[in-house]
Amino acid sequence: MNGFIDSILQFQFMKYALIAGLLCSISCGIIGSYIVVRRITYIAGGIAHSTLGGMGAARFLQVNYNIDWCTPTLGAVIAALIAALIIGMVSLRAKQREDTVISAIWAIGMAAGILFISQTPGYSEDLMNYLFGNILMVTQTDIYIIAILDALIIVLCFITYKPLLAICFDEEFARVKNINVELYQLLLLLLTALTVVLLTIVVGIVMVIALLAIPAAIAGRLTQSLLGMMAWAIILSGFFTSLGLKISFDMNMPTGSIIIMVAGITYLISILIKKPVKKLGHKQGAL
Repeated sequence: MNGFIDSILQFQFMKYALIAGLLCSISCGIIGSYIVVRRITYIAGGIAHSTLGGMGAARFLQVNYNIDWCTPTLGAVIAALIAALIIGMVSLRAKQREDTVISAIWAIGMAAGILFISQTPGYSEDLMNYLFGNILMVTQTDIYIIAILDALIIVLCFITYKPLLAICFDEEFARVKNINVELYQLLLLLLTALTVVLLTIVVGIVMVIALLAIPAAIAGRLTQSLLGMMAWAIILSGFFTSLGLKISFDMNMPTGSIIIMVAGITYLISILIKKPVKKLGHKQGAL
């Protein structure tokens, strides 16, 4: 433990990695709780995989056309928001099956990302970092971006807590209360998109769904309150990220994979040793 703490104090990249992981845990716990309650983890997966297209395009422009401000993180934000809007609008307006739309966006995003990366001289190795994450490569600029997105997510979730609470548990009740269900569903998708971008920095595109869902799923077994679920999910996500970072440092293993392994094993243990509390119910949606 002392060696890990010393490395954080001594090396800037370790300090940035820990800060990034803890900051991401906040939005992960909040949005992950909504995603688990709404049972839309598959939508988060579609949005996550679409970000590869944005990352690849941004890197392509940055390297081939010297557009320095067009960073992969910015590309991921744009791609994720576009994917969320398409999924939301097509599902709500065109009344198409969500799984079909998500599958198409999932495939297009991955294909576009691989094409752009393949056309970027000398940067094919970035594909592995995008897919599986590399939290040790987080820069000070990334920290600022994560903090800004975190603050935006927290503020929006605080402002819209009651409407989102209502649509999560009982859409018909929300409509009776004259809540614009479609608007808040779209907002939730956009917030999910921003959270997905943050988590791709920590664990990569492939494992985003796990870090979004697992802490919230464990938290849901510990409390009957949505706010309590969010609080527990934030704590658990921060714990998994910190412990995963320590283990990967001690054993010289990929950080993102270790974080997910720690989270997954903890979830399996929680299933085996503890009965869930009474499920979150419609009473939570009372306004």
